[in-house]
Amino acid sequence: MDPRGTKRGAEKTEVAEPRNKLPRPAPSLPTDPALYSGPFPFYRRPSELGCFSLDAQRQYHGDARALRYYSPPPTNGPGPNFDLRDGYPDRYQPRDEEVQERLDHLLCWLLEHRGRLEGGPGWLAEAIVTWRGHLTKLLTTPYERQEGWQLAASRFQGTLYLSEVETPSARAQRLARPPLLRELMYMGYKFEQYMCADKPGSSPDPSGEVNTNVAFCSVLRSRLGSHPLLFSGEVDCTDPQTPSTQPPTCYVELKTSKEMHSPGQWRSFYRHKLLKWWAQSFLPGVPNVVAGFRNPEGFVSSLKTFPTMKMFDYVRNDRDGWNPSVCMNFCAAFLSFAQSTVVQDDPRLVHLFSWEPGGPVTVSVHRDAPYAFLPIWYVEAMTQDFPSPPKTPSPK
Repeated sequence: MDPRGTKRGAEKTEVAEPRNKLPRPAPSLPTDPALYSGPFPFYRRPSELGCFSLDAQRQYHGDARALRYYSPPPTNGPGPNFDLRDGYPDRYQPRDEEVQERLDHLLCWLLEHRGRLEGGPGWLAEAIVTWRGHLTKLLTTPYERQEGWQLAASRFQGTLYLSEVETPSARAQRLARPPLLRELMYMGYKFEQYMCADKPGSSPDPSGEVNTNVAFCSVLRSRLGSHPLLFSGEVDCTDPQTPSTQPPTCYVELKTSKEMHSPGQWRSFYRHKLLKWWAQSFLPGVPNVVAGFRNPEGFVSSLKTFPTMKMFDYVRNDRDGWNPSVCMNFCAAFLSFAQSTVVQDDPRLVHLFSWEPGGPVTVSVHRDAPYAFLPIWYVEAMTQDFPSPPKTPSPK
């Protein structure tokens, strides 16, 4: 007998719920890759709706002032010799990770542009709004063995908003981050400084400070299966040399990785790191990832370009590799699961989706602090210009 059937039967005998009780949480969603191996789902080519910048003080600006320009070392020269440890820690201004920004910067952009979104009136009410990084975590979930996640979801004026919640274990790891890992994080940002210029045609200046408050973000529209998406993600730089200067095709993602010397090291790199690189760049339609390979002393002496659409080729014949269809099918299934679970339209109501490796995605329901994430300023501004529904009584 199906154990779920008996549970449903037991529920019928319960006393009627008081009206103010939270909705009953939904069933769970499995994450086993074998369940998602069908054909690749529809994914609309992402188009850029706009952008915004965050300055050295993490202040929002609705423009491209923080955009940097790809400026690699000349190919005919001696090749790179970047010291990624240079300037650490004296020329390093890391962002304060204690500040939980949630969706706030994206909501700022949305508030500014809500009246003229392509897709016409009513498009936003059907859409899912989130950060690209949250979608990346969903894509890689069927293959993730280490880190769980939590996503808070609220429906407001029809739109489903998804905002990540730092898990207790992620918080503990962040607070106990070893010095070596902090330096490795710095080195990734330092690599960007060696590869990017402030103006097209000018040269990088690695003598300044590395300030990770500064960010340029692209805002994109896409659709996965039946789910319209509006998401934003940080962009490292634009390539002024690309034949198409049309974003997001002109964007370049910059990465660093350990130098590799054996086939086993490369195989592990393709199975794990390349999956994350693919997911992160495929979603916004960024065509290339340029990787700098660092030696144990922290110097980059070789660069390699990985076209996003060719990354899967490296694991296509590896039985322990990843499959883009599985990633996208799981993400589409999660979005359907979230859309059907979060039915009540209430910015103060949160469905918290939680996942730990080896298990299914589970749901719990909460109201207000600490999980509610749509700010009052956003809710009030959106409510003021939202047409009230007609005053006809709805059938009960």
